[in-house]
Amino acid sequence: MKDRYGREIDYMRISITERCNLRCRYCMPKGITLVPMKDILTYEEILEIVRAAVSCGITKFKVTGGEPLVRKDCVFLVRNLKAVPGVEQVTLTTNGILLAEYAEPLAEAGIDGVNISLDTLSPEMFREISGFDELPRVLEGIDAALKAGLRVKINTVLQKGMNDTGWTDILLLAQDKPIDVRFIEMMPIGFGRMMEGYNNDQLIREIKMKYPGTKRDLAVHGNGPAVYYSIPGFKGSVGFISAIHEKFCDSCSRLRLTCQGKLKFCLCYEDAVDLMCILRQDKNEWQETPFQRPPQEQHEAQHQEQIQAPPREQFQRPPQPQLQTQLRNAIREAILRKPKAHRFSEADGVTEQKIMTQIGG
Repeated sequence: MKDRYGREIDYMRISITERCNLRCRYCMPKGITLVPMKDILTYEEILEIVRAAVSCGITKFKVTGGEPLVRKDCVFLVRNLKAVPGVEQVTLTTNGILLAEYAEPLAEAGIDGVNISLDTLSPEMFREISGFDELPRVLEGIDAALKAGLRVKINTVLQKGMNDTGWTDILLLAQDKPIDVRFIEMMPIGFGRMMEGYNNDQLIREIKMKYPGTKRDLAVHGNGPAVYYSIPGFKGSVGFISAIHEKFCDSCSRLRLTCQGKLKFCLCYEDAVDLMCILRQDKNEWQETPFQRPPQEQHEAQHQEQIQAPPREQFQRPPQPQLQTQLRNAIREAILRKPKAHRFSEADGVTEQKIMTQIGG
């Protein structure tokens, strides 16, 4: 379905939790109050939304958080998303800490790729930015994802005076491995407003000086707005998402679904359509049936949520035509209300007051 400006909207980012096992400075610092599980979408509700979205022409989905892998049975959600008729692609964004455990199950579930957030390869800087000494587990997760045959992208946000000198080490991940390393300009959302990001135009110039022969890579790398370059001798590519210094709004094809059921038209603005209100209008909130794994398979990660989703064969609800009609109408409304462009570069242009983990990374 096209919006008012002729853009084909075919991509939805779905946040399944606010929770995370890191406390990155610009996303979710320590002390943040999180909503209770009863106030976030169940997996069944998410699937109901996805079925309606597909009927509106949205066929590509990104599972995000918080950290999506801390929500138990995220793999079952991925499998069920892939099983929805009309879904063409399901990918996942993660911090990588739990990826070594879940890479193979995700591959078996049919995931089409993973994006791993990684801002530095310095253990000390990683602890400074994220609050935890978890860099070795992230690197282990990257290797596990590659071994499982997953398409891997690295997302890096540079902060001036923090990790802006470490980009050379991050970039080298793409030298010997088929990884796309992407540098994302700091978004003035939440705590990101108080931090100074790095201009991607300057970074591109520095990379070209260090690696003569770097040139534009016109191959399709995914659904996002990244501009890619190839570097001689590198197996992977380097990409740039420059929301501040190089607007890509004229080709934006996405909506964002928060874990509380708000369907956002643009990251810059607070405006959204409330889908949870539609899903729970009868006040009978859906409850996911607990799925008990054998004791030896229980995941004991400290930060995992205590709600489990049922396995695939127990997961699908019968079609609900009236509910689907209401959801379709709401999604169409969201598409038609999508603004022409963001206003990140204007001091008073950003109306979104939530932090990134509440919106969906």
